[in-house]
Amino acid sequence: MEIRNIAIIAHVDHGKTTLTDALLRQTNMIDDSFSMDSNDLEKERGITIYSKNTSVLYKDTKINIIDTPGHADFSSEVERILRSIDCVLLLVDAQEGPMPQTKFVLKKSLELGLKPIVVINKIDKPAANVPEVEEMVYELFLDLGANDEQLDFTTIYAIGKQGIAKLKMTDESSDLKPLLDTILEKVHVASDAEDLNQPLLAQPFNLAYDNFLGRMAICRIYQGTMKPGQDVVVRDLDGKTRNGRIVKIFTFFGPIRKETEEAVAGDVVLVAGIANINIGETISLNAEQEPLPAIKIDEPTISLNFLVNNSPFAGQDGKFVTNRQIKERLEKELEVNVGLRVDFSSADHYKVYGRGELHIAILLENMRREGYELQVSQPQVIIKHENDKKLEPFEEAIIDVPSDMAGVVIEKLSKRKGLLMEIKNHNNQSRLVFEIPTRGLLGYLNEFIVDTRGEGILCSRFVDFKEYAGEVERRATGSMVSMITGKALAYSLWSLEERGVLYIDPNTMVYEGMVIGNVAKGDDMSVNPIKGKKLTNVRASGSDEAIRLTPPYLLTLEKGLGLISEDEYLEITPKNIRLRKQFLTENDRIRSMRKGA
Repeated sequence: MEIRNIAIIAHVDHGKTTLTDALLRQTNMIDDSFSMDSNDLEKERGITIYSKNTSVLYKDTKINIIDTPGHADFSSEVERILRSIDCVLLLVDAQEGPMPQTKFVLKKSLELGLKPIVVINKIDKPAANVPEVEEMVYELFLDLGANDEQLDFTTIYAIGKQGIAKLKMTDESSDLKPLLDTILEKVHVASDAEDLNQPLLAQPFNLAYDNFLGRMAICRIYQGTMKPGQDVVVRDLDGKTRNGRIVKIFTFFGPIRKETEEAVAGDVVLVAGIANINIGETISLNAEQEPLPAIKIDEPTISLNFLVNNSPFAGQDGKFVTNRQIKERLEKELEVNVGLRVDFSSADHYKVYGRGELHIAILLENMRREGYELQVSQPQVIIKHENDKKLEPFEEAIIDVPSDMAGVVIEKLSKRKGLLMEIKNHNNQSRLVFEIPTRGLLGYLNEFIVDTRGEGILCSRFVDFKEYAGEVERRATGSMVSMITGKALAYSLWSLEERGVLYIDPNTMVYEGMVIGNVAKGDDMSVNPIKGKKLTNVRASGSDEAIRLTPPYLLTLEKGLGLISEDEYLEITPKNIRLRKQFLTENDRIRSMRKGA
């Protein structure tokens, strides 16, 4: 049986998983109720977080498909996958056109010499503009330095949700056969007879974990045959070799893993048994074989501290609350999350390095759902020093907003050291392209949603480390800090909401040092949220006003990471997200400020 290996790449929400599901359904690999986004967080957020392997059988050919994440924070997942496949399906929304992550993944694909098949998806959208998007895609190929062969790409027009693909816009079609036939025609066979007769050569491009089998590697076999019980030589990224033995091999059949007694060159398999296997290492039959080129992954851009929760309400919700349990959970995460780095050297906290706020937020959300309780510090960008220059990460931000709201966005991002590179207007919509330090985007999303009344779209991608841009004006509000422990009362909150925005509902338990809202004036303010109304036995309809509270700005993980100040912690438990001061009492805060001064 012939094998073809492809990956589906695109910006977030351009329809990768929907198209993959449709391909599996039409080749009878799954039923209508199944979706590749099987993780609870993926279902809730409607995004792909982890890349997933699957395969379809079509015309006696096995097509291995890798469904990749679209969000820039998970781009480390995409980079290594591109090395293991022979072609990419580049999905582009027929209305939005190429977005930041489209540019990132296409650039990586072209650098590796891959010739993409372009799929213009969602052509049924009322605002779809296929000719304009085709022109934008072609310009993007030119901008990214595509060679003549890559510029001669094939374009397919699709409605992924309905499972329809066409070679031309005017064609009649009711299924995805035109796309599947194009894959067979344009993607070369993954291996030939010569590869099969060579000694085994394979390389892991992703990791998995099993409680019984331990760490497992998802590999592409480039040469030879792989069998359980086979003794192999593993060469690491530094060129050092060690011996290992393959215990079990699984191939991907539709969405399921199937144990097999033999896997051949060209296939993508899941291998168990090799201890401490890592991405980019070479698995070979003997030490004399030439190693495969190493896979490099882009560095993290932000860091923050993970600490044991020591608030007055610590231990009320969580099942795992100790330093050792948090450390073990982070070590387990490092087994599979290659975009993450953790420094375990400090006794009282662990410094975690990630690719962005969402990357860290997903880890924290998974931990709290598993019963972990902890607190984290404000995310900080990673600063480098090279050739006597101070460097920081910069991002390209593409923002789509109604034209009458563009002014306030430009003003806010300019204060945050953003440089407006391009502006386009079309049908009362403006597309703004900024180059901005990552520091300038940290915590901005909450402001952006308010400024654009939820009508704006903000996407960004990491560009490079560039010279430090100077001080960034971030948060102009102060914190409203509880000065007492107890149950917050509506009467007290009613008078406090005039000062700023509240983060809590009435009847919420608060403690001294907990942040219950923000203050518009910019300075922190200690307040008493549990004060009740003094009651007498006299009532008058004119003097007793009805208490009507504005709905609070309830904290989520992402909101909390955006709002947190340098002297605060975000307390995360299975049931609650709270902001708190690092020093709970006002006297301790004043003392620490004096020491800092």
